[in-house]
Amino acid sequence: MADECVPVIRYEESSEGPVVVLLDQTRLPVEEAELVCADVPALVAAIRSLAVRGAPVLGVAGGYGVALAAARRFDVAEAAEQLAHARPTAVNLAYGARRVEAAYREAAGGGAAHAAARALAAARELHREDAEASARMAGHGRELLAGLVPGGGLRILTHCNTGRLVSGGEGTALAVVKAVHRAGELRRLWVGETRPLLQGSRLTAYEAAEAGMAYSVLADGAAGSLFAAGEVDAVLVGADRIAADGSVANKVGTYPLAVLAGHHGVPFVVVAPVTTIDPDTETGSGIEVEQRAAHEVTVGPGPGSGPAGAGGGPALAPVGAHAYNPAFDVTPSALVTAVVTDEGTASPVTAAGIAELCSTSRKRASRSANGMMKA
Repeated sequence: MADECVPVIRYEESSEGPVVVLLDQTRLPVEEAELVCADVPALVAAIRSLAVRGAPVLGVAGGYGVALAAARRFDVAEAAEQLAHARPTAVNLAYGARRVEAAYREAAGGGAAHAAARALAAARELHREDAEASARMAGHGRELLAGLVPGGGLRILTHCNTGRLVSGGEGTALAVVKAVHRAGELRRLWVGETRPLLQGSRLTAYEAAEAGMAYSVLADGAAGSLFAAGEVDAVLVGADRIAADGSVANKVGTYPLAVLAGHHGVPFVVVAPVTTIDPDTETGSGIEVEQRAAHEVTVGPGPGSGPAGAGGGPALAPVGAHAYNPAFDVTPSALVTAVVTDEGTASPVTAAGIAELCSTSRKRASRSANGMMKA
């Protein structure tokens, strides 16, 4: 099915020069429209408007953005800086931009054209690696669920969007759900709407329908009654940053689900590539949480528009109302049953377990660099 879908992100040579082309996620599920970015400011604007979003694919976008700057002879260091700070919580964005910038710098002695070609090759490699990481996460996650909730017939609750729209492959948490579905072991996917921008009801439901899953959308506030009725076997979510102690920053509304899962004895599983782990951030309190505009909370979507506030829709609060609108919240590791990555699973989630995942990743990268193993 995936090869029939509009690509989430691609780099191509147009008649007017190189561009980064995005599937505009603000237009889904109403319209599958593409957004063409001919320079880094346009790509940064697309990232901030959530036309492209989700930790893994933001890393790919950061990489392609630096490659685009190199190809068009813009200031590569400045481009990497702009991209790295476009959304502060998502660590993959800076990772992708800095990695491709490093490839460009290393090749700069061979001339601008050679360095630009090396930058593009590094970005494409990052894209490929993300697709492969997605497949490994799906396998690790399905194996974990089989041990946690044996017997199949799973009722899985998810939050935000973690599928192909956030990845070079099938995604993170939703990639696991898809693997369970293909194995005939998914009874129902519960899709939290994910206020205020509705990434669940707009995007995850869109992907679930693509895959032919049995799914139901629910208001975020209805999750508690779902747990109380015994209708949830596991919660699977993604992550935008994981601190060294295993604390997880993810779309706002994740932390309450972790509390509910803990109270009801339901496994709470985080699925993310190992590149989402930030060993330089020691604890969850050190994660910078992006604060977004009030209108996303106080203004509804307009006719045919995407996220709340984007289309000048009806007022949901009095004019001038203040709003608290963090894009993410932080879930402490004590509430996380397992962190599933492309390099394996940490359970229980401890600083030592997270460090081991990072160590495994470094060893893989080292062997790859020596030509002994593909990344």
